[in-house]
Amino acid sequence: MNFPPVFAGKRFAVLGLGKAGLPAATALRDMGAEVFVWDDSAASREAAADFTVMLPSEIPGNLEALVLSPGIPHKLPKAHPQALWAAGHSVPILTDAELLYRAVRLSGSAARFAGITGTNGKSTTTALLAHMLTLAGIPNAAGANLGPAALALKLLPDHGVYVLEMSSYMLERLATLRFDVAAMLNLSPDHLDRHRDMAGYAAAKREIFARQDAACTAVIGVDDPLSRDMADWLDRQKAQVVRISGENFITGPARALPGTHNAQNAAAASALARALGVGEDKIALGIETFPGLAHRQQEVALRDGVRFINDSKATNADATARAMACYERFVWIAGGVAKAGGITDLAPYFPRVNKAFLIGQDGAAFAKTLETQDVLLEVVGTLEEAVPRAFEQAKASGTEIVLFSPAAASFDQFPNFEVRGETFAALAQGGSK
Repeated sequence: MNFPPVFAGKRFAVLGLGKAGLPAATALRDMGAEVFVWDDSAASREAAADFTVMLPSEIPGNLEALVLSPGIPHKLPKAHPQALWAAGHSVPILTDAELLYRAVRLSGSAARFAGITGTNGKSTTTALLAHMLTLAGIPNAAGANLGPAALALKLLPDHGVYVLEMSSYMLERLATLRFDVAAMLNLSPDHLDRHRDMAGYAAAKREIFARQDAACTAVIGVDDPLSRDMADWLDRQKAQVVRISGENFITGPARALPGTHNAQNAAAASALARALGVGEDKIALGIETFPGLAHRQQEVALRDGVRFINDSKATNADATARAMACYERFVWIAGGVAKAGGITDLAPYFPRVNKAFLIGQDGAAFAKTLETQDVLLEVVGTLEEAVPRAFEQAKASGTEIVLFSPAAASFDQFPNFEVRGETFAALAQGGSK
């Protein structure tokens, strides 16, 4: 169903016209709002020429809110000048998930909201929960940080469920959204430039549980110390608390969910689905039939007995550790823009590495860490160099796995992890990207 004009007479500014911003602007306009847009890129402004393109600070009259794309900082490490203007003029800075919630309620729908966050596993858990809901015949729409922008989702009926993957960037820009069921999967260092330190990052993640009451369910992973601390905090709040762990959850024959970390994802999705009324048979069937997501331990090629695993989504060492734990021996391709701490925490898994091929901006820094552990390696620079060399190394050594799990961000050589993963897949299949 389409939304009625619930924002008629309201005026919004949208800053940042990428994956979330332009769909948000379009949806707000379709809901009756007057919408002004801006992007620092001239090309993006030209692509939005059918809107009123104007800096928020130059818009005459009052604004309901500034819808700021998640990637644009409003505080740290350096606030965008227009965000500073909004804060100084009492203009709320919101994410589009907040406006989806308001639009749903203004439309008269009692559809429930499920929110999922965590350093790793958010997308898999979100997609798996939506899969379970579909099998149970419950109308649902999944998006936000995963897939479609939140405001691009359609209006659901009263018994529908919005399944929203929420990044820390999005969570700190909520005001009224209350998640009927919410999950925080795990915590490890990430985005510290945006949140100052781990305490700030944890506080942002904790916002997934804000405004929950006794009718709500809070699902919390307890496989890391910071999450266990948050679980103790949750015990003092109003929501019903469900602790989950990947250590004792069995996923059965689900090939798309390898490893303890995916067992944690499945445990979280199961707890959320259960709280939303999904039967145990559909939960089990959902785990068994889940097809998995691209760029997350995705087998993309099998050549001469060598399996190529695309784990491009692993943009930090913690995510790569989860992949490494699934394979006893592998040829490893890694590198890019390293996060704080680099790959030092991966040392327990270095004995599993037959040889490492290192790429990107911090490939040489990764090499220094690996050399201290006597890991065989080459710094090759690019994926185009790394993939064929890794393939030859795997064949020569009888190693069955080539694991591309970068433990680093992609932005030195690729626009995002998706393009990076697609490039690896094409090369693994014997072609070029």
